[in-house]
Amino acid sequence: MQAYRVGGAVRDHLLGEPAGDTDWVVVGATPEEMEAQGFRAVGKDFPVFLHPETGEEYALARTERKTAPGYHGFDFHAAPDVSLEDDLARRDLTINAMAEDPDGRLIDPYNGRADLQARVLRHVTPAFAEDPVRILRVARFAARFEPLDFTLAEETRDLMRAMVEAGEVAALVPERVWAETERALGEAAPAAFIRVLRDCGALAEVFPEIDALFGVPQPPEHHPEVDTGDHTLRVVEQAARLSPEPVVRFAALVHDLGKGTTPPEEWPRHIGHEGRGVPMVEGLCERLRTPRAFRELGVIVAREHLHFHRAGELKPKTLVDLLERVDAFRRPERFEQFCLACEADARGRPGYEDRDLPQPGILHTAREAAAAVEARPFAEQGLKGPEIGEAVRRARIQAVAEALGR
Repeated sequence: MQAYRVGGAVRDHLLGEPAGDTDWVVVGATPEEMEAQGFRAVGKDFPVFLHPETGEEYALARTERKTAPGYHGFDFHAAPDVSLEDDLARRDLTINAMAEDPDGRLIDPYNGRADLQARVLRHVTPAFAEDPVRILRVARFAARFEPLDFTLAEETRDLMRAMVEAGEVAALVPERVWAETERALGEAAPAAFIRVLRDCGALAEVFPEIDALFGVPQPPEHHPEVDTGDHTLRVVEQAARLSPEPVVRFAALVHDLGKGTTPPEEWPRHIGHEGRGVPMVEGLCERLRTPRAFRELGVIVAREHLHFHRAGELKPKTLVDLLERVDAFRRPERFEQFCLACEADARGRPGYEDRDLPQPGILHTAREAAAAVEARPFAEQGLKGPEIGEAVRRARIQAVAEALGR
């Protein structure tokens, strides 16, 4: 019985990056022997145990055999005769198929260290093609490691394309798609996740609403990048600069979905795309069963982002209307998220990345002035119910007018 540190902890150690959770593979043991040593069984599909002191995961070395389409269609075999090399062979990328023995010696049967040094994401064996989740995982690793200049091996890209053409992506369940997407949105370069999925053809299967944006032109006087898909990726990149929150980056990703439904004869204009985008965001979120916070912010940004851009010309009444629609008084944290996603939209154009933008300051000044209006004085005047609400609203409009000199 021998335990080896495996996977991401080994990879990150060699990269000099902070390591996350440490996973272990145990060779030469049975479940009964693990439990006899105090390990607690937690695996449902195959034997995984928690260390009695550290709580780290220890999995028995295993092999797998494809038995049906999708990523549920596997039979796993875990037994004392399964070798470490057999276990590592079933992993997705060579950089994740390395191990260390208790003395810190590297075990690297699939040349993961060489790919790590060459900054290449490469599949371990052709068995990669048996699990469609690996397409999403590779795209997510691209989002994590793009700042370190990692690229995708051409043979791995070709294999992913073949998987898409074979219909494997259709077997992915919404929960798994969203789990990988949310993690990718939290990585250093989330736009790379979308680029890799599009390059292998999976984007059209997983996110058809986003794939439809590529090739759709916009007015060049406002969008020097012209292509709506290119703009969307730039907006996601700017959102990553402005906020670490996946929810903000998601809103940036879906803010222009309505432009994908503009009739070609109306190009490059997209009148009414905000309204058309709202049900598309709702449909995407329903399909992937996203958390409520993602759906709500995505809808708000899709519906209101043009009002954000026009903040400098809006009347005080219209500004108060906008603040009320985004629930800025009751939910200031979401108002901040709304402003960040819309700012990313404004900066997601060539030459606009570092410009001074007045809109965030205008909206924050307006909100601060309007939020300072209290209902108590109006109640003390004898007003009741709707009368108080209307009086507060009038006072807020006046406060915004004075604060902005309008």
